[in-house]
Amino acid sequence: MLLEPFTVSFVGRALIGGVLLAAVCALAGVWVIARGMTFLGEAMSHGMLPGVAVASILGGNLVLGAAASAFAMALGAGALRNSREFGRDTGIGLLFVGMLAGGVILVSHSRSFATDLTAFLFGDVLAIRRSDLLLLAGALAVTGVIAAVFHRPFLALTFDARKARTLGLRPGLANAMMLILLTVTMAVAFSVVGTLLAFGMLIAPSAAAMLVARRLPAVMLTSFGLGVSATVLGLWISWYAATAAGATVAAVAVLQFFLILAVRGIVPSKGTS
Repeated sequence: MLLEPFTVSFVGRALIGGVLLAAVCALAGVWVIARGMTFLGEAMSHGMLPGVAVASILGGNLVLGAAASAFAMALGAGALRNSREFGRDTGIGLLFVGMLAGGVILVSHSRSFATDLTAFLFGDVLAIRRSDLLLLAGALAVTGVIAAVFHRPFLALTFDARKARTLGLRPGLANAMMLILLTVTMAVAFSVVGTLLAFGMLIAPSAAAMLVARRLPAVMLTSFGLGVSATVLGLWISWYAATAAGATVAAVAVLQFFLILAVRGIVPSKGTS
């Protein structure tokens, strides 16, 4: 009974896709939280819809459309971050609402409006194909290289951008590469759980991991483990409860965070009586 769902081919592909996504999100999510880019990540998840809609209408690759739209969102947020007229959060909020509204307008011209919009927003993890798995594997390779090569610049940029510049770590380039890392992650997460739930998979496992680990490699490894467990448990629950698979996986990931947070509140930390 425990293993039965995973003997079905499309559930097996969903499991592999979820594991690959967990690895990608573990590499990016920790930096997003550490740098205070959580709201930008959420905005990018909403802002992917116009690119996805255009790619769908033109018959192009939806993930590439999502990536283009998410990167445009990141560039727009970067252009507005130094404005003296309003706070950075205000600019990001207006951008993602505007892009989400534009995406809905574009999708509304499609003949299969309701079906397309539901798939765009909430995904269909059980519809993952082998080509999608290859794309996820490629994204993992790209994010892995970026995370490894720019680990020191990312670390310096997170804690002191001026010191990073003094050390010759080129914070401008590091910031651009971090945006690319986030863009790739959000685009592939969309292909698994949809635009609205992609943010949950990016943030929840990493936030939970930060509650139980301190060193960055340990946090990333813990985040990966939590992402995998959310995928397995979410797919299993979805199979027997007949719930939406992508939403169930995302819900389990968020639930894990609150469970760990609750346990930390009950169990005293070291050094306390």
